[in-house]
Amino acid sequence: MDESYDSRGLFPNLQILTTIIITVGSIFTAKFLVVTVYSLIIGFRAHVWSKLWDRKLVERYGKWAVVTGCTDGIGKGYAFELAKHGMNLVLISRTLEKLHKVSKDICSQFGVKTEIIQIDFSEGRNVYEKISANLQNKEIGILVNNVGVIMPYPMIFGEITEDCIWSHVNVNCAAAPALTKLVLPGMLERKRGAIINLASIAARGSVPLLGIYAASKAFVEFFSESLDAEYKDSGIVVQTVTPSYVSSNMTWYSDKVHKPRFFVPTASRFAAHALATLGYSKYTTGYWTHGLMAFIVDNFYPRTMWSISCKLTNENLVQDMRNSKKL
Repeated sequence: MDESYDSRGLFPNLQILTTIIITVGSIFTAKFLVVTVYSLIIGFRAHVWSKLWDRKLVERYGKWAVVTGCTDGIGKGYAFELAKHGMNLVLISRTLEKLHKVSKDICSQFGVKTEIIQIDFSEGRNVYEKISANLQNKEIGILVNNVGVIMPYPMIFGEITEDCIWSHVNVNCAAAPALTKLVLPGMLERKRGAIINLASIAARGSVPLLGIYAASKAFVEFFSESLDAEYKDSGIVVQTVTPSYVSSNMTWYSDKVHKPRFFVPTASRFAAHALATLGYSKYTTGYWTHGLMAFIVDNFYPRTMWSISCKLTNENLVQDMRNSKKL
């Protein structure tokens, strides 16, 4: 008996199936290559090309910059970088002693004017009348919406206090649009200015144990991108910055995310890189290694995998705290 057979009898549409598989594979490969090349071009423009040119911030945007949350971390880094470029500064933060120190250091190093406003943004809408009065008759060229809070360390929602919840609402969510509302009319009148909104890479998806922080930063991200779409033809630059871990007071709880290293820049280093991207990228992580992380997350991490990865990471960081007796 002849046991030979024609495979076409078992798989009559094999050639069609093969063609479909090859076509789909080619499309996905082409898409990946296009996305990769595009990301490389955007990254080169933001993180390399931008550093080749002199940034005349005063000439392009205006004489004064407002920086919130400016006495530590990223905000302090932005304040020093803006002063380095000759901008006068309105420094807004909660602790008066730290404000005086930062103001004194900036004036002595760069010879620019500074004004300080002591504000606790967690108090809600009542604080903005004081800010508005202090900003009168100033040509605000750049607003850095940096002020933010985060839980003391990663924790599940049931452990978070009610005060912590409202701090995230008042500081992380409300401050950016409220301050933008104060400076935007003047920028529109002059047809120039820049608004820099600090969001976070955490806004890319759910982050267990840092849930309300990630959610509040998602608010900032969507607000910032919407603002850019509304005013992109007005002469005003709206930039969304989504950093990953930066060595600052917010990352005190674990050396893994606090000690400066390849993926964890110092706040001053981050701010220098991030400010250089202004005018070259409207949506950026601010730092090139964070850009690599974002590319991997955006292209290889489904939402479920991202959530699981964040949960495991934060649980590991909490365990580090226990081991080091910080908790």
